[in-house]
Amino acid sequence: MAKEIENPCISVCQLSGELCVSCGRSKEDIRKWKRMKRPEKMAAVQRAKVRLKGLKKAHG
Repeated sequence: MAKEIENPCISVCQLSGELCVSCGRSKEDIRKWKRMKRPEKMAAVQRAKVRLKGLKKAHG
C-alpha cells in the first residue's frame, strides 16, 4: 500500500483568517483532512506549500 501522506501540521496552530500561518492549510483543508483520500491530501499539502512561500515573501 502507498505510504500515508503526512499531515503538514507542526502543532503551532495559528489561524489568520482562513489560513493557518504555521502549516499553510486552509480551515477547510484542516477540517476535512481525516476524511480526505490520498490524492486530496497531496493536493492540500501542495497548496499549503505554495501559501507558506507566499506568506514568507509577504512578511520577509
